[in-house]
Amino acid sequence: MKLGIMLPVSGVHASPATIRTIAQAAERLGYDSLWTYERLLRPMAPLLPGPDGNLERIPDIYHTAFEPLETLSYVAALTSRIALGTNIVNPLFHAPVVLARRYATLDQFSGGRAIAGFGQGWMPQEFATAGVSMKRRGAGFDDVIAAIRACWGPDPVEYAGRFYSIEASEINPKPVRGDIPVIIGANTDGGIDRAARIADGITPLTWELDAVTAQAQRFRTTAERLGRNPAALTVTAQTNHVMQPKPISGDRPFLAGSPQQLADDIEQLRHRGFDGVLFAFPPSDEIPTQIEMLDELRSLVPAA
Repeated sequence: MKLGIMLPVSGVHASPATIRTIAQAAERLGYDSLWTYERLLRPMAPLLPGPDGNLERIPDIYHTAFEPLETLSYVAALTSRIALGTNIVNPLFHAPVVLARRYATLDQFSGGRAIAGFGQGWMPQEFATAGVSMKRRGAGFDDVIAAIRACWGPDPVEYAGRFYSIEASEINPKPVRGDIPVIIGANTDGGIDRAARIADGITPLTWELDAVTAQAQRFRTTAERLGRNPAALTVTAQTNHVMQPKPISGDRPFLAGSPQQLADDIEQLRHRGFDGVLFAFPPSDEIPTQIEMLDELRSLVPAA
C-alpha cells in the first residue's frame, strides 16, 4: 500500500520550517507521496452549518494556506524520491496553458515526481474571485483538463474546445515522461463517472469502508465499460481524520485512531483492492511526536 500525507500548508502548523521537516521525515521514513491543496480565500461570510444549525465561517485553518505548486517546488528541492501532488487544485481558476506549464516545470525540477490532483470546487466566493461561473463546473472541468493535457503533448500544440482554445504553438516545458498523472477528488456518482472517463485515479474522502468500496468499484467498472483498463487506474482512500498517539476506544470512525488502528483499517482497504491511503497532517504540536507516529504507521504497513 502506498502511503501519502498532506503537508502542513495551512493552520497553526503552516510554516516553511515545519513543511521542510515533515517533508524530509516522510521521505526518510519511506512514505510514497506528499500533498498540498488550494484555498484562494477565507470569506468573512458564514457558509457552513455549525453544531446548532446556524451558518458559520469556514474553519480557521483556512486563515492561511500556502500556494500549492510553489510549496511543492520548495519541497522538490529538499527531497529526491517522494512523489509531489496536489489534492486538490481547481483548474477552472487558472488559464490552462499557465497551469500546464507550472505542473510541467514542477515535474522537470523534481525529476518526474509531479501528480496533478484536480477538483471542481464548491465555494461560490472562489469562483467569483476567479471570474468563472459555477455553471462551468461540469463541461468546463472536462474542457480545461483536456486543454492542459494538450499542452503536455507534442508540439505544435493546438486545441479547440467549448471554453478554451489554443492556436498552434510550441508550449514548453513538457513533463519528464511525456505526461503527468491526473487524479480527481470525487465522491459523487457524477464526479466518479467523470473521473472514470478522463482521469488516472481518484481520491475519495473515506468515512465508511463499504461506502468507499462501492465508490472504488463504480470508478473501475465505469472505466472498463468506457474501454479503459481499470488495472491501470488508482484509487487512494483519503481521510480527514488525523493520527492519534493513543488508541481510540469504543465506536471508532474508520481510518481514525492510533497507528496500529490505522494499520488494521489499511489492511481492510488492501484486501478490497485499494492502492493507497492519504492522511491528514497529525495534530500534535510536538514535531517529534508527529514523526514518531509517521514512523510507526509506515513500519506497520508493508510497502507496495
